[in-house]
Amino acid sequence: MPTLPSNPSPESEAAPVTGDQHASALSASEQPTSRQLNAIRLSGSGTSAPVLLDTIEEVPIAFSYGGIAHGVMMASPTDLDDFAVGFTVTEGIASGPGDIRQVEIRLRDDGCEVDTMLAPEAFHAFLARRRVRSLRGHTSCGLCGVEDLVDVARADLAQRRTAIAASATPVIELEAMRNALESLRNHQPLSRRTHAAHAAGWATLSGEIVLVREDVGRHSALDKLIGACLRNGIDVADGFCVITSRCSYEMVQKTVAAGMRVLVAVSAPTALAVRSAESAGLTLVASARSDAQVVYAGANRILTIG
Repeated sequence: MPTLPSNPSPESEAAPVTGDQHASALSASEQPTSRQLNAIRLSGSGTSAPVLLDTIEEVPIAFSYGGIAHGVMMASPTDLDDFAVGFTVTEGIASGPGDIRQVEIRLRDDGCEVDTMLAPEAFHAFLARRRVRSLRGHTSCGLCGVEDLVDVARADLAQRRTAIAASATPVIELEAMRNALESLRNHQPLSRRTHAAHAAGWATLSGEIVLVREDVGRHSALDKLIGACLRNGIDVADGFCVITSRCSYEMVQKTVAAGMRVLVAVSAPTALAVRSAESAGLTLVASARSDAQVVYAGANRILTIG
C-alpha cells in the first residue's frame, strides 16, 4: 500500500477542505450500506419461512492524521468525508473546517482508512496531545479518545459552552420542531431498509429538514451530520439538530463542540446529558415525537410552550 501523504509544512498554502474537496470521493455504490442476507423468520404460531433481508453494513474506519494513527471507529461505510470533518472537530483535534487541509479516503478489504491533513498549528497541537494508546471505538458507547476522568472535561468544550451560554440562543416554534420530527422519517432510507440505522438531521428554525446523515452508530451519524453542515457552510447556530437515538452525554458533548445551540432527541436523555446541556446553555428536548415532547433545558426558548 502506498505511503500516506505527510502533513503540510508551515509554508503550505493549501485551502481548507470545503464542499466536495477531498482526495478521493466515495459514492454509495462503491461502498454498500447494506447487503441482502438469507435468514429464517419464525412466526408466533411456531412456523418458519426463509426470507431475504436487507442487513446494514458495519466496518472499521481507521482515522489517522498526517499518516499518524489515531483510532478505529465502527461505522457505516458512507459519507466518510463528512465523518472525517465532524469527528475531527467534535474530538477537539480541529476547531473548525479551516484547520483541515485535505481528507484522503482509502478502501480496503477489511475496512476503510481516513487520513486527514491538518493545518500546521492544529497538527502540532495534535502531536503535543498525542499519547501512546490504543483507541477502540464502539457502535453505541464510550468517549472517543478519553483515557481518564480528567479528559472528560475538555478545555475546548468549556470554551464552546461559554460561547453558547453568552450567545443569543434562537427561539424555536413548537410547531416547527414537531414538523421536523415528523418529516425526518422521510429522510431515512437506510433505516427503512434495514431497521438498524440511527439518523441525525439538521433543520432550519422554520422546521425544514435540510441535511440528514444515517449510520449504524448514533455517534457516527451525528459526527457525519456535523461534518456535512461544516463542509456546506451551514450556520449551525441558526437552526436545530434532531437525532433518532437516546441522548447521552456524548451526544450533548458533540453538539456543543460543533457550536450547535438546540438538540432534539427522539429518546430519553441521561441525567449527565441534562446537566451538561444546562451548563452549556444548550436547549435540550428529548423523548420527542411529533405529538409530544419533553423539554429538559431551555424551556423559555420554545415558543408557545406553557
